[in-house]
Amino acid sequence: MILPLVVRAAVAVFAYGTVVHVFQLATGGYPGMPGWLATYFVSLTFLDALAAVLLLRQPVVGLYLGGLILVTDAAANFYANYVVDTSPGVTAGRIGQAVITLLAVGLVVLTPRTARALRG
Repeated sequence: MILPLVVRAAVAVFAYGTVVHVFQLATGGYPGMPGWLATYFVSLTFLDALAAVLLLRQPVVGLYLGGLILVTDAAANFYANYVVDTSPGVTAGRIGQAVITLLAVGLVVLTPRTARALRG
């Protein structure tokens, strides 16, 4: 089966997310973050990889898990960038949070139609 563009794009997003979180861990982790938030960000190393694999093997399940991951990731990044980091104005983290939010909204909106198409 040829996977729809939405699924292929989501695989790329989650593969990239896995690399980003591995890099973060290799370069010092998440200093200054509350323990629960650092734990969540560390868990994304595994969860992003799991979503990418599921999207390839069981795409419908992967779509729904991916949506859940991106929505919670956007919320966690919101907290990190607006509550923990009280810097004024635009920061790199806030730009990243906006991108994750857009990806989350896009996947949540596209998942039902894509899942129906995959089910045939």
